[in-house]
Amino acid sequence: MKIQRRNKANPEFSLAAMTDVILLMLIFFMITSSAANQSAIDVNLPKAGTTEDNIPNPLTVSIKPDGTYFVDDNPVNRAELEQMIVDKLANQTNRSFTIRADENTMHKDVVFVMEIAEKHKFNIAIATVKDK
Repeated sequence: MKIQRRNKANPEFSLAAMTDVILLMLIFFMITSSAANQSAIDVNLPKAGTTEDNIPNPLTVSIKPDGTYFVDDNPVNRAELEQMIVDKLANQTNRSFTIRADENTMHKDVVFVMEIAEKHKFNIAIATVKDK
């Protein structure tokens, strides 16, 4: 005599809940990765009438109004700045960097960084904010 069970275990598994979790994780990582690109050095960038979005450079040189230099948010002496930039861009295929200078920064400090780029044939981009 064959006895049948009344409560069989249902072997089917719903992926809807897992799909929701993965979608939420994807959204979370997309938002945090875009916020992670912001620099911690507080400079007031000059305004520009027209700007085009470019590919982000792997290196950022920030210059504050008092003449202090930062490479990727790390303070660097003026004498060590050139060697630091050259070392960081040595193995990069995109040999370029962005200059983030405060609108009140002395012109000579920006030109100093631009001369480093010209000497080593690096491409540079100057960060600005869109004029409203």
